[in-house]
Amino acid sequence: MTDEHTKKTPSAASRYLFVLIAGLVIGIIATVMVMRAWQERQDPFPRALMTVMAKQSGALRAAQEQNRCSLADSLPRLQAMRSLTNDMDQAFPGLRDDARFQQHASALRATLNDALATPPDNCQTLAEVNQAIGEDCKACHQQFK
Repeated sequence: MTDEHTKKTPSAASRYLFVLIAGLVIGIIATVMVMRAWQERQDPFPRALMTVMAKQSGALRAAQEQNRCSLADSLPRLQAMRSLTNDMDQAFPGLRDDARFQQHASALRATLNDALATPPDNCQTLAEVNQAIGEDCKACHQQFK
């Protein structure tokens, strides 16, 4: 027997395995590229606006729970939330002409306007403001989320 006959040639199974692994790697790379392209086309503004609103609302609730209910603790949060509500139409352009959406947005703005007109200076008043804000947000989210 010569050396040529003792050499083993790669089996068909190993070639198929290599092609399978290469196909999986190429498929994963293509999937990631497609998902990134799709993600870049999505507008981050609506989610960002709602995230900041939730953070401000959560900070108001936390202040109440920690018995930090002075004007210095609540007024900046209320002002920030009121300012953010001015961008709701821009954040949700598809709902701009929806009367129900406008009603919910107006209700939240009115709640915040009332809270800013007579800012909560104790925990009882802050609790009432937090409840009203929560109800306004919940009503909108029930219809549009």
